[in-house]
Amino acid sequence: MLNAAARYFHTLRHLKARQIVARARFRLQRPAVPSAEPLARAAGGEGWVVPPGREPVLTGPWRVRLLGREREIGAPSSWQDADPERLWLYNLHYFDDLNAREAPARSAWQRAWIARWPAENPPVSGVGWEPYPVSLRAVNWIKWVLAGNAATSAMLASLAQQLRHLSRRVEWHLLGNHLLANAKTLVFGGAFFGGAEADVWLAQGAEILEAELAEQVLSDGGHFERSPIYHALALEDALDLVNLLRAYPRRAFVRRAALEAALRDAAPRMQAWLEAMCHPDGGIAYFNDCAFGVALEADALRGYGAALGLMAALAAPGSLDLAASGYARLKAGDWCAIFDAAPVGPDYLPGHAHADTLTFELSLGAERVVSNSGTSTYEVGRQRSFERSTRAHATVEIDGEDSSEVWSSFRVARRARPLERSFERTGAGVRAACAHDGYTRLRGAPVHRREVEVAVGGIAWADRVEGTGRHRVRGRLPLHPGVRASLAGSRAILSTGSGARLELRADGVAALELEGGTYAPCFGRVEPRQVIAWTIDAPLPVEARFTLRRA
Repeated sequence: MLNAAARYFHTLRHLKARQIVARARFRLQRPAVPSAEPLARAAGGEGWVVPPGREPVLTGPWRVRLLGREREIGAPSSWQDADPERLWLYNLHYFDDLNAREAPARSAWQRAWIARWPAENPPVSGVGWEPYPVSLRAVNWIKWVLAGNAATSAMLASLAQQLRHLSRRVEWHLLGNHLLANAKTLVFGGAFFGGAEADVWLAQGAEILEAELAEQVLSDGGHFERSPIYHALALEDALDLVNLLRAYPRRAFVRRAALEAALRDAAPRMQAWLEAMCHPDGGIAYFNDCAFGVALEADALRGYGAALGLMAALAAPGSLDLAASGYARLKAGDWCAIFDAAPVGPDYLPGHAHADTLTFELSLGAERVVSNSGTSTYEVGRQRSFERSTRAHATVEIDGEDSSEVWSSFRVARRARPLERSFERTGAGVRAACAHDGYTRLRGAPVHRREVEVAVGGIAWADRVEGTGRHRVRGRLPLHPGVRASLAGSRAILSTGSGARLELRADGVAALELEGGTYAPCFGRVEPRQVIAWTIDAPLPVEARFTLRRA
């Protein structure tokens, strides 16, 4: 375990110099109150395709349901109330309901919310004026108008003021998905409004987007933060931008053609990656920070892309080697495993990473069998620490340590790096293997190696820990809540919700154990589940082998 100084050193040493300088400026420079001078709208917008919507947020005139928690937004102070966690407050300021399912039925409530926000959130203080909430809210307001709703002069004046503020507070200190959202919003505002000021926003956002798409979208189509929900959000951003530029065909700016080409190239590759990272039930796998209900589902994004003239040639995913991002999809017959042989993320931006290297998730048909922790909260505390820990994932823990030193809510000190990754199709199915160096900081420099093979008859995997000295090696298999297990020595019988019976056999361990665990399918929700565990306490090297097939 690192002391505080060493932990900070190993966390901060990976940051870019640009981030450090930008963070100092962001903290030290007090933002000026931007002008509320109105701007005229640009010509265009008639070709806007209404995107698919999320779940509604407004449940009453002043009542909202977000992240599994419902609240009345009564007094003006409710916008900044310290009681809900910060992510809840962020979501309150996003105004996602404007473009949610059946939004027109709530248009009167929505108009009242839009009128209320500027009056109760004076510039430039409070959660709602932070750059990320500004980015999501401004895009939602613009999309709401493009969908056919009439904008008041007060709404347009507030929108222009928010865009002026954002243009001065771009999140260069964070980069990643925040920077992408900032840039998208500047392009939206720059296209929506006309005149010299809007031209500057448009050029500013387009320049950032072109550079960031090249860095953030990997060659296999994955987003470089390696979280399926943040990938899906980035894909939605790309589709929204394609939609916007189609709706404003005469809005000229430098390198417009290059940006359009980059978006049209990236979107189908991103869709293919997202579908490869989904289980046969259509939902995302839980790698790094992931939860249902945050991003649009893969089929909704595919439909959105198709409406924009994209995605038509995509085939259903089978086994795939997502080498650039590090994941592998292993599918044979009814069995589908998704294997994490990926780095935790960009070195300078691992905030959504979990200590989950070499974990996997497993489905049999449309039923999930093995699942990682999911994410219920971003608040610093015991639950957040657990959900990011190695013990919350289907991988191996050594001497009670995490494979990557995750701490606070979004911090990582020393992190595991994949080694000797491989992927091959075999006569019986498909196999992937990898090792990582996350435990070499321990005495004896242990290295965890895992090989996973999926065939029509089932799945087999092997864990080998090399190095020197005696170590306590503990592996876990967290079961989906719909699966129940009974143990007998080194054998287990698993029963799925549909009544399927599976047999797990272990070789190289004295006995399997059952321990309690939790599963977080979405923010604000935690469910109990069973976890199968095993332990080898012995001098290295040690090895354990497992098979899981129908009983």
